[in-house]
Amino acid sequence: MNMFPLKIALGSDHAGFSYKEEIKFFLNEKGHETKDFGTFSQESCHYPDFVTPAAQAVADGTCHIGIVLGGSGNGEAMAANKVKGVRCALCWSIDTAKLAKEHNHANVISIGQRHVSLELAKDMIDAWMSSAFEGGRHAERIQMLN
Repeated sequence: MNMFPLKIALGSDHAGFSYKEEIKFFLNEKGHETKDFGTFSQESCHYPDFVTPAAQAVADGTCHIGIVLGGSGNGEAMAANKVKGVRCALCWSIDTAKLAKEHNHANVISIGQRHVSLELAKDMIDAWMSSAFEGGRHAERIQMLN
């Protein structure tokens, strides 16, 4: 995606809060605008309360893309994927992040703070954002999802 600056939706639960805060700063330093849907502390909370609005902002065009975070990232990906028009991929490596865009045209990614380092999370975000959807045989599959 070569649009700059991007408007990026962020959402997390308490277990992804500290990475969300770091990633927000990381993206803002790169010139992107972030819209933070919370949570706003490490106090225990329910991830759908914050992830669903972030995903909705991507689906309705308020934000270009989204990043959701939690302990494992699994629940966050599930919640985001309940929103029509969102294709959220759970990523745990640079390769899974790149393929999420190249093959699955993911417009949201989910990251588990308890399973990847902050540096790897930032590298995955860079890889995902700098990759392009390949189309071709993958486009037909994306249409099937829709």
